[in-house]
Amino acid sequence: MKNLCVWHEKFTEKKRLFWKVTHYQAYWISWFKGIVMGFLIGFLFSCENSKKSSEWTYLFDGETTNGWRAYNGKEIPKKWAAIDGNLTFDTQLKKEENWEGGGDIIYHIEEFENFELYLEWKLPVGGNSGVFYHVKEGYSAPYAVSPEYQLIDDFGWGKLNNSELEDWQKAGADYAMYPADEKIKKLKPAGEWNSTKIKYTQERVEHWLNGELIVSFVPYSDDWYERRNSGKWDQFPDYGKFKKGYIALQDHDSPIWFREIKIKKL
Repeated sequence: MKNLCVWHEKFTEKKRLFWKVTHYQAYWISWFKGIVMGFLIGFLFSCENSKKSSEWTYLFDGETTNGWRAYNGKEIPKKWAAIDGNLTFDTQLKKEENWEGGGDIIYHIEEFENFELYLEWKLPVGGNSGVFYHVKEGYSAPYAVSPEYQLIDDFGWGKLNNSELEDWQKAGADYAMYPADEKIKKLKPAGEWNSTKIKYTQERVEHWLNGELIVSFVPYSDDWYERRNSGKWDQFPDYGKFKKGYIALQDHDSPIWFREIKIKKL
């Protein structure tokens, strides 16, 4: 500390003679410059950290299934493949009454807590799938424990299954919890690409579809718990329990295509 003070006195004297000011003025000019430089370095460091935290991580490289494997498994199910730049589930479309599933996959490299997830997807006529987050393994399926952004062909599913979807089952909904706003939702027809964004923080959850905010709610609020305890999840007592987990894609016995799957931490 003594050496630093001696150095500062000599440095200040040189600057005083250069600036042609008094000792008092030179002292405060020197310290003021030091403070400014300190703030500047801190600001640049903060900006660099902010930049790093806002960077996207691609969960699908467009060429391989690296990073993905079966839920509760070690390898990726055979029907999932990277084809023509898309992560594809290649299967025969089945009616709801014949649904077997069991081929759900997770991005196993990392778990996520607060995040913004973006992906693009398309389905065939009557197709059905979903995107899960905060997934934990050890359960019968991701839906037993994790929130789901519903992916479904609203227009063709009813004809295929001779049934009608309820609002909480339609595309973009937080499945069986919060329906999408059908007044502003712009779902594209089967065979066309849709874009989805899920933004999760402890303060608010947002579901976006094709650039429109269609679902917004506060997780773990009184309203959330009221919906959670309304009966749908009675057989799944751990539904919504976890606030950090994997991202998963659903096998609902329907072909589906994904691309541009990326995430950034918030």
